[in-house]
Amino acid sequence: MYFCVDQTHFRMNLIQAALKKTTDTKACIIGAGALREVPALFRSQFKGCTALVVADRNTWRAAGEEVARRLDAAGIPRLPSFIFDDPHLYAEWSYLEQLEAHLKEVDAIAVAVGSGVINDLAKLASSRLGRAYMVVGTAASMDGYTAFGASITYQGNKQTFACRAPRGLVIDPVIAAKAPEGMAASGYADLMAKVPAGADWIIAEAAGAEGIDPSGFELVQRTLRAALSKPDAVAARRVLATEKLCTGLVMSGFAMQACRSSRPASGMEHQFSHYWDMEGLCFNGTPVSHGFKVGIGTLVSTACLEYLLDTGLERIDAEEAAARWPSWEGQEKTIRTLFAEKPAHLERALSESLAKYTDADGVRNQLRRLQAAWPGLRERIRAQILPFSTVYGHLRRAGAPYEPEMIGVSREHLRDTFRHIPYMRSRYTSIDLVLRAGLLPEVEEHLFGPGGPWAIPA
Repeated sequence: MYFCVDQTHFRMNLIQAALKKTTDTKACIIGAGALREVPALFRSQFKGCTALVVADRNTWRAAGEEVARRLDAAGIPRLPSFIFDDPHLYAEWSYLEQLEAHLKEVDAIAVAVGSGVINDLAKLASSRLGRAYMVVGTAASMDGYTAFGASITYQGNKQTFACRAPRGLVIDPVIAAKAPEGMAASGYADLMAKVPAGADWIIAEAAGAEGIDPSGFELVQRTLRAALSKPDAVAARRVLATEKLCTGLVMSGFAMQACRSSRPASGMEHQFSHYWDMEGLCFNGTPVSHGFKVGIGTLVSTACLEYLLDTGLERIDAEEAAARWPSWEGQEKTIRTLFAEKPAHLERALSESLAKYTDADGVRNQLRRLQAAWPGLRERIRAQILPFSTVYGHLRRAGAPYEPEMIGVSREHLRDTFRHIPYMRSRYTSIDLVLRAGLLPEVEEHLFGPGGPWAIPA
């Protein structure tokens, strides 16, 4: 099911084709005036069920009240809305427990009205009770609306919990364009991350670490350039640009849903966000959005990829790199030393690194595969990524942070993060190529030394 106003058949067909590949989401409505279709979507997906609108104070005003009114007018049974009244609401376990406890007491389908926080809370609470749900998005702020899984802070750490994506999604870009300042910029930065993430997947396949799912790759990449093409229009809250951004983010979520993995949408750049999540990164007393953290990570990832393209892999001595590569016991010792002052990160670093560890023969084989494929691989990566200057300029024009200090990260902190992220996730990305090839010190010098994009004074 797809509805739009002033949209091309091409965009409609893209969504229709994507819905044939998703496992959970059966209906998607994106377009101006889309809220009037909420009752029909609910009835088609939840025939005979009772609705429960879930919102916070802001999203209730933005769209929740209208959604409730339209459900009533259509004669759909509806319970009194569940509205979080905490101005500091975020996707944290205690709020999940509040919503889950309420849903346990009623026989109703949650209609989440909001963006990342409301969606993730309703998604996981519904899933834990064995129920489907639907969402009415109010901002183009992230790609998690249609993704499999929910990001919730549990015991102080943000974690992704497996749960089903929404049965139905509605987004009115007119409403999304009016979202609070910074939300579209965050979504834009989150979408920009898919560019180097695609390159990382290409590298992982060439190394023999993880093959590309062609369908998942295509779902993300096909609409990406169009959605990123008008950063000024996104910043100016233009409805068409916001709609394209919404579509790109939704397609990214569809890809993760279809693959049951974030691989289509997440590479090295996301490792910065994961690391800073565990630090509870705040700027001016406010938690930094996922998109803003990922945006800075995207700049670092892009700079690394460009360095590899410019210097080449032909110069790497695979035998020497394999000889230097430590046993797992040696790598564990390195990790324990590196994370000695970061006990909260240590356990994760050890488990994630062990999951992707390969011995010296494995490193040698990966590097040889990459070198053999390099002539064609280099051109494919160059065609996939955007130049660093373009990424930097587009983030700035969209209103997203483009320097680490803009999210409260000093250059020294960024360098420190760079040193740690090779160990923070089991997914093979370009940082693993850099580490296993023995290039980490020289890449660090390129990034943070004299003349580098984040040069640190001696």
